[in-house]
Amino acid sequence: MSSMADIVTTPETEPTATLSIIGSEGTREFIRYTVASAIALGIDITTLFALTNWFNVSYLLSGAIAFTLGLLIVYVLSVRWVFEHRVTRNWSTEFFIFALIGLVGLGINEAFLWFFTSIFGVYYLLSKIASVVAVFTWNFCARKYLLFR
Repeated sequence: MSSMADIVTTPETEPTATLSIIGSEGTREFIRYTVASAIALGIDITTLFALTNWFNVSYLLSGAIAFTLGLLIVYVLSVRWVFEHRVTRNWSTEFFIFALIGLVGLGINEAFLWFFTSIFGVYYLLSKIASVVAVFTWNFCARKYLLFR
């Protein structure tokens, strides 16, 4: 259903003046992705904590709900601010691939939560923190390579 007209070869916006002095395009995108991910992570962890502690939702279900909310936030920030190039203008295709990458990240997240909390008895929020580096690395690399070259 997509056509060659869906392919994007130029940035939709110019880099901000503040970030344009900081190295390459890839460096600027990495910095912005780190900030966007930190915002999404803050909402993710807050939601995980609230659902688990205040609403007595299982930490695994809370983790999935919180992760999904973070995924939506980081998608909007990624297409609006983080990445300077997009492979496609077809937002539904782009979001589908973005979400698939996120689902792999969710699997990594859930594996960390289960492994450290259920197997080793680590407090679930500490298990979440342990998952952050692995999920961040996977998400940034996969999204940069597949969607935002």
